[in-house]
Amino acid sequence: MALQIPAIEDELGKIAPDFSLPGIDGKTYGLSDVAGKNGTIVVFICNHCPYVKASIPRLIEDVRALAGEGIGVVAISSNDAASFPEDSFENQKVFAKTYGLPFPYLCDESQEVARAFGALCTPDYFGINKHGSVEYRGRLDDGKKEPPSPGARRELLDAMRLIAKTGKGPANQTPSVGCSIKWKDD
Repeated sequence: MALQIPAIEDELGKIAPDFSLPGIDGKTYGLSDVAGKNGTIVVFICNHCPYVKASIPRLIEDVRALAGEGIGVVAISSNDAASFPEDSFENQKVFAKTYGLPFPYLCDESQEVARAFGALCTPDYFGINKHGSVEYRGRLDDGKKEPPSPGARRELLDAMRLIAKTGKGPANQTPSVGCSIKWKDD
């Protein structure tokens, strides 16, 4: 079932939470390890979500365009792998290899990082300026489980370029749509 996150204007301008999470490459990453000199994208994804699978090639294309512009990127999986084995850490490695992810892919087993960010769905995009302030909470583009409409704006790409230039995100941001994060039973 698709989940569209509500507009979160009151979250914009807040300092992004730091983290220390294991990556599929055996390293541990914090926000400063993945931050670009002009901004950072933190995206919550998982391996099984059809919205993620449909959009990951476009995300990779945009990430490659932004890499030369000083934008860092990290993906984090926070799904409950005990209930959703396809989202296990080992399967994160398979997913990353299958799609050729050009950025770190981290595991948030405790789900504390997702909760700290207020992440709700996969994919869920956060654009952070060079000072650590969240300035974008929107979608990649207008595609969902299908390609975007012809001539669609590359919303995340445009937002990150604006953030790199001005430190602020666009005035109008359309929330992401995807699968809900699979939370552990409390």
